[in-house]
Amino acid sequence: MKHRTFGGSAVSEVGLGCWQIGGDQWGDVPDTDALDVLRASAEAGVTFLDTADVYGAGRSEELIGRFLKEHDRGHFFIASKFGRFPRPGWPGNFDPQTIRAHTENSLRRLGIDRLDLTQLHCLPMEQLTRAEVWDTVAALQTEGKIARFGASVESVAEAEECLKHEGCAALQIIFNIFRQTPAVSGLLDRCAKRGVAIIVRLPLASGLLAGTYTPTSTFGPNDHRTINRNGERFNVGETFAGLGFEVGLGMVEKLRPLVPAGYTLPQLALRWCLDHPAVTTIIPGARNRTQAEANAAASDLPALPAETHAKLREFFATVVKPAVRGPD
Repeated sequence: MKHRTFGGSAVSEVGLGCWQIGGDQWGDVPDTDALDVLRASAEAGVTFLDTADVYGAGRSEELIGRFLKEHDRGHFFIASKFGRFPRPGWPGNFDPQTIRAHTENSLRRLGIDRLDLTQLHCLPMEQLTRAEVWDTVAALQTEGKIARFGASVESVAEAEECLKHEGCAALQIIFNIFRQTPAVSGLLDRCAKRGVAIIVRLPLASGLLAGTYTPTSTFGPNDHRTINRNGERFNVGETFAGLGFEVGLGMVEKLRPLVPAGYTLPQLALRWCLDHPAVTTIIPGARNRTQAEANAAASDLPALPAETHAKLREFFATVVKPAVRGPD
């Protein structure tokens, strides 16, 4: 596993996104499977774990806490998020006292004294512009509750707003072969120049870029791939890159001829993200040990040929982007 610099710390360039193990929006994931995913990731060299208080209403954090009791906490970079917990909900979640309470609750569930990173969790733009929100996380940093703060965002416009706020150390973005705007817009370059870490979520576009789905594939009733295909619950871009399932399947078939010899489609997708030097870590999720091991192995793959990158940029611009829904 290769490592990259994250604000003075070294983190695995392939991390683990822990939305899945919350068990409430990716179908049911038993505790035994979730813990096996965490262990397999660690065995493969993963040190960056990304979670949020809302994943399973705290379950994801609790499982990580159980995992950390078996391991050296200092070996892992723990990132969480706040702002979308169901209680008290919006807009109360953005009050300073609630931000503090949610941070304390995350620390308790994780069983740690300090978060390596806390992130504003896809807050609406009107909250991202509030100095009070940023002042609160800065105060938590001064008090030692968090080491760094940043934001998980839905669009380049939201990312640019976050960059205006002093101390923003990281941005978590949707970035994959089907969602290339952060690179095309120059956002990645601007973050690299400022030393702002980039965390890539959904590098496999909700599994589309794994290349195993078919028109008959189904997902559980509590799976966002069932209940959020058209943005019914949250930003449509979080599900199948905003393409929709059927359109996304068609895009996958058009993409297959561009996969170079020696790579599988998911390897292409993960390696493509890692080939962008501004990217600090990617956080694919996993539901079992096999998926966790395959994701981590992307770090060992050679960089894609320049010709492949050029073809994928053209593919996005001419074929994919016109079909993408939601902010980018």
